[in-house]
Amino acid sequence: MHIAIDGRELVGKPTGVGRYVTELLRAWSSSRLDDELSVVLPAEPASSLRALGTRLRWVVEPAERAGTGWEQLRLRRALGRLSPDVLFAPAYTAPLLHRCPTAVLVHDVSFWAHPEWFPPREGLRRRWLTRASARRADAVLTVSDFSKAEIVRWLRVPAERIILAPPGAPPRRGGYDSVRPPIVLYVGSLFNRRRIPELLAGFAHAVNRVPDARLVLIGDNRTSPRQDPRALARNLGLESRVEWHAWVDDATLDRWYAQARVFAFLSDYEGFGMTPLEAMAHGVPAVVLDTPVSREVYGDAARRVPPEPAAIGEALATLLSDPAAHRALVDAGARALERFTWGRTADTVRATLQRIAGR
Repeated sequence: MHIAIDGRELVGKPTGVGRYVTELLRAWSSSRLDDELSVVLPAEPASSLRALGTRLRWVVEPAERAGTGWEQLRLRRALGRLSPDVLFAPAYTAPLLHRCPTAVLVHDVSFWAHPEWFPPREGLRRRWLTRASARRADAVLTVSDFSKAEIVRWLRVPAERIILAPPGAPPRRGGYDSVRPPIVLYVGSLFNRRRIPELLAGFAHAVNRVPDARLVLIGDNRTSPRQDPRALARNLGLESRVEWHAWVDDATLDRWYAQARVFAFLSDYEGFGMTPLEAMAHGVPAVVLDTPVSREVYGDAARRVPPEPAAIGEALATLLSDPAAHRALVDAGARALERFTWGRTADTVRATLQRIAGR
Protein backbone atom coordinates (compact mmCIF):
# COMPACT_ATOMS: atom_id res chain seq x y z
CA MET A 1 0.00 0.00 0.00
CA HIS A 2 1.31 3.42 -0.97
CA ILE A 3 0.49 5.96 1.77
CA ALA A 4 0.92 9.67 1.16
CA ILE A 5 1.16 11.88 4.24
CA ASP A 6 0.64 15.63 4.51
CA GLY A 7 3.87 16.49 6.34
CA ARG A 8 3.65 20.28 6.59
CA GLU A 9 3.37 20.17 10.41
CA LEU A 10 6.83 18.55 10.54
CA VAL A 11 8.72 21.64 9.36
CA GLY A 12 9.56 24.82 11.20
CA LYS A 13 8.81 24.56 14.92
CA PRO A 14 6.57 21.50 15.28
CA THR A 15 3.94 21.44 18.00
CA GLY A 16 1.34 18.80 18.90
CA VAL A 17 0.30 17.73 15.39
CA GLY A 18 3.94 17.55 14.31
CA ARG A 19 4.78 15.32 17.26
CA TYR A 20 1.85 13.04 16.44
CA VAL A 21 2.99 12.64 12.83
CA THR A 22 6.63 12.15 13.84
CA GLU A 23 5.77 9.28 16.16
CA LEU A 24 3.54 7.63 13.55
CA LEU A 25 6.32 7.82 10.98
CA ARG A 26 8.77 6.40 13.50
CA ALA A 27 6.48 3.45 14.20
CA TRP A 28 5.65 2.79 10.55
CA SER A 29 9.21 3.10 9.30
CA SER A 30 10.47 0.63 11.90
CA SER A 31 7.75 -1.95 11.23
CA ARG A 32 8.11 -4.99 9.01
CA LEU A 33 5.25 -3.96 6.77
CA ASP A 34 6.10 -3.23 3.15
CA ASP A 35 4.07 -0.02 2.78
CA GLU A 36 5.48 2.74 0.62
CA LEU A 37 5.50 5.96 2.63
CA SER A 38 5.66 9.33 0.84
CA VAL A 39 5.73 12.45 3.02
CA VAL A 40 4.93 15.73 1.25
CA LEU A 41 6.46 18.85 2.83
CA PRO A 42 6.91 22.53 1.94
CA ALA A 43 10.64 22.46 2.79
CA GLU A 44 13.54 20.04 3.07
CA PRO A 45 13.20 17.79 6.13
CA ALA A 46 15.53 18.32 9.07
CA SER A 47 18.21 15.74 9.77
CA SER A 48 16.21 14.48 12.74
CA LEU A 49 13.38 13.57 10.37
CA ARG A 50 15.68 11.84 7.90
CA ALA A 51 16.99 9.81 10.81
CA LEU A 52 13.55 8.23 11.22
CA GLY A 53 14.45 5.74 8.52
CA THR A 54 15.33 5.13 4.90
CA ARG A 55 11.87 3.78 4.09
CA LEU A 56 10.43 7.28 4.13
CA ARG A 57 10.31 9.15 0.84
CA TRP A 58 10.47 12.91 1.29
CA VAL A 59 8.65 14.89 -1.42
CA VAL A 60 9.26 18.64 -1.30
CA GLU A 61 6.73 21.07 -2.75
CA PRO A 62 8.55 24.29 -1.79
CA ALA A 63 6.67 27.22 -0.30
CA GLU A 64 7.43 29.95 2.20
CA ARG A 65 4.12 29.35 3.92
CA ALA A 66 2.32 26.02 3.98
CA GLY A 67 -1.22 27.26 4.52
CA THR A 68 -4.48 26.57 2.75
CA GLY A 69 -3.09 27.57 -0.66
CA TRP A 70 -0.22 25.08 -0.36
CA GLU A 71 -2.58 22.35 0.74
CA GLN A 72 -5.22 22.87 -1.94
CA LEU A 73 -2.81 23.47 -4.84
CA ARG A 74 0.72 22.22 -4.26
CA LEU A 75 -0.12 19.20 -2.12
CA ARG A 76 -2.83 18.24 -4.60
CA ARG A 77 -0.31 18.57 -7.44
CA ALA A 78 2.16 16.32 -5.63
CA LEU A 79 -0.54 13.73 -5.02
CA GLY A 80 -1.33 13.74 -8.72
CA ARG A 81 2.29 12.83 -9.49
CA LEU A 82 2.58 10.25 -6.71
CA SER A 83 -0.76 8.45 -7.34
CA PRO A 84 -0.92 7.02 -3.81
CA ASP A 85 -3.44 4.42 -2.73
CA VAL A 86 -4.50 6.58 0.19
CA LEU A 87 -3.84 9.99 1.79
CA PHE A 88 -3.39 10.57 5.51
CA ALA A 89 -4.19 14.22 6.35
CA PRO A 90 -3.25 14.68 10.03
CA ALA A 91 -3.96 18.41 10.41
CA TYR A 92 -7.77 18.81 10.24
CA THR A 93 -8.08 19.42 6.48
CA ALA A 94 -7.25 17.92 3.08
CA PRO A 95 -7.25 18.88 -0.62
CA LEU A 96 -10.91 19.00 -1.61
CA LEU A 97 -10.50 18.36 -5.34
CA HIS A 98 -8.14 15.40 -5.23
CA ARG A 99 -9.69 12.02 -6.05
CA CYS A 100 -7.92 9.77 -3.59
CA PRO A 101 -9.20 7.80 -0.57
CA THR A 102 -8.51 10.11 2.37
CA ALA A 103 -8.45 9.87 6.15
CA VAL A 104 -8.53 13.22 7.97
CA LEU A 105 -7.42 13.55 11.58
CA VAL A 106 -9.48 16.18 13.43
CA HIS A 107 -7.94 16.75 16.85
CA ASP A 108 -10.64 19.09 18.14
CA VAL A 109 -13.26 21.54 16.91
CA SER A 110 -12.62 24.46 19.24
CA PHE A 111 -13.10 26.86 16.32
CA TRP A 112 -16.71 25.64 16.09
CA ALA A 113 -17.45 25.25 19.80
CA HIS A 114 -15.83 28.58 20.74
CA PRO A 115 -15.53 30.89 17.71
CA GLU A 116 -14.79 33.80 20.06
CA TRP A 117 -11.30 32.34 20.61
CA PHE A 118 -10.28 32.93 16.99
CA PRO A 119 -9.91 35.99 14.75
CA PRO A 120 -13.05 36.15 12.57
CA ARG A 121 -11.36 35.42 9.24
CA GLU A 122 -9.24 32.56 10.62
CA GLY A 123 -12.19 31.04 12.43
CA LEU A 124 -14.36 31.15 9.31
CA ARG A 125 -11.63 29.50 7.22
CA ARG A 126 -11.09 26.75 9.80
CA ARG A 127 -14.79 26.03 10.22
CA TRP A 128 -15.59 25.87 6.52
CA LEU A 129 -12.55 23.88 5.42
CA THR A 130 -12.58 21.41 8.32
CA ARG A 131 -16.26 20.62 7.88
CA ALA A 132 -15.85 20.24 4.11
CA SER A 133 -12.78 18.01 4.53
CA ALA A 134 -14.40 15.83 7.19
CA ARG A 135 -17.61 15.34 5.23
CA ARG A 136 -15.72 14.47 2.06
CA ALA A 137 -13.19 12.15 3.75
CA ASP A 138 -13.56 8.40 3.60
CA ALA A 139 -12.71 8.23 7.30
CA VAL A 140 -12.35 10.74 10.11
CA LEU A 141 -9.89 10.02 12.90
CA THR A 142 -9.81 11.75 16.25
CA VAL A 143 -8.02 11.52 19.58
CA SER A 144 -10.67 11.15 22.31
CA ASP A 145 -14.30 10.26 22.95
CA PHE A 146 -14.84 13.91 23.85
CA SER A 147 -13.62 15.06 20.42
CA LYS A 148 -15.66 12.36 18.71
CA ALA A 149 -18.84 13.68 20.32
CA GLU A 150 -17.89 17.24 19.39
CA ILE A 151 -17.26 16.26 15.75
CA VAL A 152 -20.66 14.61 15.57
CA ARG A 153 -22.26 17.71 17.09
CA TRP A 154 -20.52 20.46 15.15
CA LEU A 155 -19.40 18.88 11.87
CA ARG A 156 -22.44 16.61 11.48
CA VAL A 157 -20.27 13.57 10.75
CA PRO A 158 -21.98 10.27 11.64
CA ALA A 159 -20.41 8.63 14.70
CA GLU A 160 -19.83 5.36 12.82
CA ARG A 161 -17.44 7.14 10.44
CA ILE A 162 -15.20 8.39 13.27
CA ILE A 163 -12.29 6.26 14.52
CA LEU A 164 -10.47 6.84 17.80
CA ALA A 165 -6.69 7.04 17.46
CA PRO A 166 -5.40 8.72 20.63
CA PRO A 167 -1.70 9.59 20.73
CA GLY A 168 0.77 7.43 22.53
CA ALA A 169 2.45 8.49 25.72
CA PRO A 170 6.17 9.24 25.74
CA PRO A 171 8.46 6.69 27.42
CA ARG A 172 8.94 7.20 31.13
CA ARG A 173 12.11 9.17 31.82
CA GLY A 174 11.92 9.99 35.51
CA GLY A 175 10.17 9.21 38.78
CA TYR A 176 9.72 10.82 42.15
CA ASP A 177 12.52 13.26 42.95
CA SER A 178 12.38 15.07 46.28
CA VAL A 179 15.20 17.50 45.49
CA ARG A 180 13.82 19.24 42.42
CA PRO A 181 13.60 23.03 42.71
CA PRO A 182 10.13 24.61 43.17
CA ILE A 183 9.54 25.25 39.46
CA VAL A 184 6.03 25.25 37.98
CA LEU A 185 6.21 24.49 34.25
CA TYR A 186 3.69 25.18 31.48
CA VAL A 187 4.27 23.85 27.94
CA GLY A 188 2.03 24.55 24.96
CA SER A 189 1.03 27.38 22.67
CA LEU A 190 -0.56 30.22 24.58
CA PHE A 191 -4.26 30.35 23.75
CA ASN A 192 -7.03 32.21 25.60
CA ARG A 193 -8.65 28.89 26.41
CA ARG A 194 -5.56 27.84 28.34
CA ARG A 195 -6.17 30.50 30.98
CA ILE A 196 -2.74 32.05 31.34
CA PRO A 197 -4.12 34.94 33.49
CA GLU A 198 -5.69 32.45 35.92
CA LEU A 199 -2.47 30.42 36.01
CA LEU A 200 -0.46 33.52 36.89
CA ALA A 201 -3.01 34.58 39.53
CA GLY A 202 -3.00 31.07 40.98
CA PHE A 203 0.77 31.05 41.02
CA ALA A 204 0.68 34.33 42.97
CA HIS A 205 -1.38 32.53 45.63
CA ALA A 206 1.11 29.65 45.68
CA VAL A 207 4.03 32.03 46.23
CA ASN A 208 2.50 33.01 49.58
CA ARG A 209 3.18 29.44 50.78
CA VAL A 210 6.28 28.69 48.69
CA PRO A 211 8.24 31.97 48.54
CA ASP A 212 11.03 30.69 46.29
CA ALA A 213 8.70 29.22 43.63
CA ARG A 214 9.21 30.06 39.95
CA LEU A 215 6.93 29.76 36.92
CA VAL A 216 8.27 28.91 33.45
CA LEU A 217 6.02 29.27 30.37
CA ILE A 218 7.10 27.64 27.10
CA GLY A 219 4.99 28.25 24.00
CA ASP A 220 4.30 30.78 21.26
CA ASN A 221 1.67 33.43 21.91
CA ARG A 222 -1.47 32.73 19.86
CA THR A 223 -3.93 34.54 22.11
CA SER A 224 -6.73 36.57 20.53
CA PRO A 225 -7.56 39.05 21.99
CA ARG A 226 -3.89 39.41 22.78
CA GLN A 227 -2.63 38.61 26.27
CA ASP A 228 0.89 39.57 27.34
CA PRO A 229 2.21 37.10 29.94
CA ARG A 230 5.05 39.40 30.94
CA ALA A 231 2.69 42.31 31.55
CA LEU A 232 0.34 40.06 33.50
CA ALA A 233 3.24 38.87 35.67
CA ARG A 234 4.42 42.44 36.20
CA ASN A 235 0.97 43.57 37.31
CA LEU A 236 0.92 40.78 39.92
CA GLY A 237 4.36 41.63 41.21
CA LEU A 238 5.77 38.38 39.80
CA GLU A 239 8.08 39.74 37.11
CA SER A 240 11.23 38.28 38.70
CA ARG A 241 9.58 34.90 39.28
CA VAL A 242 8.13 34.26 35.80
CA GLU A 243 9.97 33.58 32.58
CA TRP A 244 8.51 32.95 29.15
CA HIS A 245 10.13 31.25 26.16
CA ALA A 246 8.18 31.33 22.89
CA TRP A 247 9.95 28.15 21.72
CA VAL A 248 12.76 25.83 22.80
CA ASP A 249 14.31 22.82 21.07
CA ASP A 250 13.59 19.29 22.28
CA ALA A 251 16.81 18.98 24.29
CA THR A 252 16.08 22.20 26.18
CA LEU A 253 12.47 21.15 26.72
CA ASP A 254 13.65 17.86 28.23
CA ARG A 255 15.89 19.79 30.62
CA TRP A 256 12.99 21.92 31.80
CA TYR A 257 10.83 18.85 32.36
CA ALA A 258 13.70 17.27 34.30
CA GLN A 259 13.95 20.35 36.57
CA ALA A 260 10.28 21.08 37.14
CA ARG A 261 8.51 19.99 40.29
CA VAL A 262 4.94 20.69 39.11
CA PHE A 263 3.29 21.01 35.69
CA ALA A 264 0.27 23.24 35.02
CA PHE A 265 -2.04 23.09 32.00
CA LEU A 266 -5.31 24.91 32.64
CA SER A 267 -7.19 24.43 29.40
CA ASP A 268 -10.93 24.80 28.97
CA TYR A 269 -10.94 22.87 25.71
CA GLU A 270 -8.61 20.25 24.25
CA GLY A 271 -9.05 17.27 21.98
CA PHE A 272 -6.58 15.33 24.12
CA GLY A 273 -3.76 17.34 25.70
CA MET A 274 -0.34 15.71 25.30
CA THR A 275 1.89 17.89 27.44
CA PRO A 276 0.55 16.71 30.83
CA LEU A 277 1.47 13.17 29.76
CA GLU A 278 4.92 14.39 28.76
CA ALA A 279 5.24 15.85 32.25
CA MET A 280 4.11 12.59 33.87
CA ALA A 281 6.73 10.73 31.84
CA HIS A 282 9.37 12.96 33.43
CA GLY A 283 8.04 12.39 36.93
CA VAL A 284 6.25 15.75 37.13
CA PRO A 285 2.71 15.76 38.56
CA ALA A 286 0.17 17.81 36.60
CA VAL A 287 -2.48 20.33 37.62
CA VAL A 288 -5.25 20.60 35.01
CA LEU A 289 -8.72 22.08 34.76
CA ASP A 290 -11.55 19.72 35.64
CA THR A 291 -13.08 19.17 32.19
CA PRO A 292 -14.64 16.17 30.42
CA VAL A 293 -11.49 15.49 28.39
CA SER A 294 -9.17 15.77 31.42
CA ARG A 295 -11.32 13.25 33.26
CA GLU A 296 -11.23 10.95 30.22
CA VAL A 297 -7.49 11.18 29.51
CA TYR A 298 -5.82 11.72 32.90
CA GLY A 299 -8.41 10.52 35.39
CA ASP A 300 -7.00 10.64 38.92
CA ALA A 301 -3.43 10.83 37.61
CA ALA A 302 -3.66 14.65 37.56
CA ARG A 303 -4.90 17.17 40.12
CA ARG A 304 -8.07 18.60 38.60
CA VAL A 305 -9.14 22.07 39.69
CA PRO A 306 -11.80 24.68 38.86
CA PRO A 307 -10.68 27.84 37.03
CA GLU A 308 -10.35 29.82 40.26
CA PRO A 309 -7.00 31.33 41.29
CA ALA A 310 -7.36 30.29 44.93
CA ALA A 311 -7.99 26.64 44.01
CA ILE A 312 -5.21 26.68 41.42
CA GLY A 313 -2.81 28.19 43.93
CA GLU A 314 -3.72 25.65 46.60
CA ALA A 315 -3.04 22.74 44.21
CA LEU A 316 0.28 24.20 43.07
CA ALA A 317 1.44 24.97 46.61
CA THR A 318 0.50 21.51 47.88
CA LEU A 319 2.42 19.72 45.14
CA LEU A 320 5.39 22.04 45.57
CA SER A 321 5.60 21.55 49.34
CA ASP A 322 3.96 18.24 50.32
CA PRO A 323 6.23 15.24 49.50
CA ALA A 324 3.49 12.66 50.09
CA ALA A 325 0.98 14.36 47.80
CA HIS A 326 3.69 14.91 45.20
CA ARG A 327 4.81 11.29 45.22
CA ALA A 328 1.29 9.88 45.09
CA LEU A 329 0.51 11.84 41.93
CA VAL A 330 3.85 10.94 40.31
CA ASP A 331 3.06 7.24 40.87
CA ALA A 332 -0.48 7.67 39.49
CA GLY A 333 0.94 9.39 36.43
CA ALA A 334 3.28 6.47 35.75
CA ARG A 335 0.31 4.11 35.73
CA ALA A 336 -1.68 6.41 33.42
CA LEU A 337 1.09 6.35 30.81
CA GLU A 338 0.57 2.61 30.30
CA ARG A 339 -2.83 3.26 28.68
CA PHE A 340 -1.35 4.98 25.62
CA THR A 341 1.20 3.54 23.18
CA TRP A 342 2.33 4.80 19.79
CA GLY A 343 2.40 1.26 18.46
CA ARG A 344 -1.32 0.93 19.08
CA THR A 345 -1.95 4.34 17.53
CA ALA A 346 0.08 3.47 14.42
CA ASP A 347 -1.79 0.17 14.02
CA THR A 348 -5.17 1.90 14.30
CA VAL A 349 -4.33 4.57 11.75
CA ARG A 350 -2.81 2.08 9.32
CA ALA A 351 -5.81 -0.28 9.60
CA THR A 352 -8.08 2.66 8.78
CA LEU A 353 -5.99 3.62 5.78
CA GLN A 354 -5.90 0.03 4.58
CA ARG A 355 -9.68 -0.28 4.85
CA ILE A 356 -10.52 2.86 2.90
CA ALA A 357 -7.88 2.04 0.28
CA GLY A 358 -9.57 -1.32 -0.26
CA ARG A 359 -6.39 -3.25 0.52
